[in-house]
Amino acid sequence: MSAAPYVLVLYYSRHGSTRRMAEVIARGIEMEGLEARLRTVPAVSPVSEASEPAIPDTGDIYCTLEELAGCSGLAMGSPTRFGNMASALKHFLDGTSALWMTAALVDKPACVFTSTSSLHGGQETTLTSMMLPLLHHGMVVLGIPYSEPGLLQTTAGGTPYGASHLAGVGKKRPLDETETSLCLGLGRRLARHAKRGL
Repeated sequence: MSAAPYVLVLYYSRHGSTRRMAEVIARGIEMEGLEARLRTVPAVSPVSEASEPAIPDTGDIYCTLEELAGCSGLAMGSPTRFGNMASALKHFLDGTSALWMTAALVDKPACVFTSTSSLHGGQETTLTSMMLPLLHHGMVVLGIPYSEPGLLQTTAGGTPYGASHLAGVGKKRPLDETETSLCLGLGRRLARHAKRGL
């Protein structure tokens, strides 16, 4: 008997904004009848080595390569770091060569999401930076279509490349109604595409 299909919601979050987005995207996935599996990655030290315990004290557990290989779809999120994904997520992705060599992720749907402290803080470049390794893995990258009304109404986060959130200086600004609807919509779209591959 095979395990039930799931969509992996993989993220790194330093101050909680990206994690809140992950939770809303997961809710969208589950609205479409699939399990959403929330996972994170450990922080890295300045010398690019894992610096966290094997199991985090709080929050979601760390992702394994086996969980990534076994997913039916992937939503991946990171805060912006100078217009790029955070080093912790990049460090994890750099260790996925074995999956690339076995084509474990080919043709699986994926999407990306990010949060930033300023309106022009690199939301779109961070999203595209996360797409690049997914494309190398042969994944089918999904964005947010303009059929989502919030994409034309947003004054904070939300792009056709993926969900985004303006966390503000201090990272305390909550997801607004439009950002939330776009996260839900992205999760639902990802789940619908994942179900087609089952």
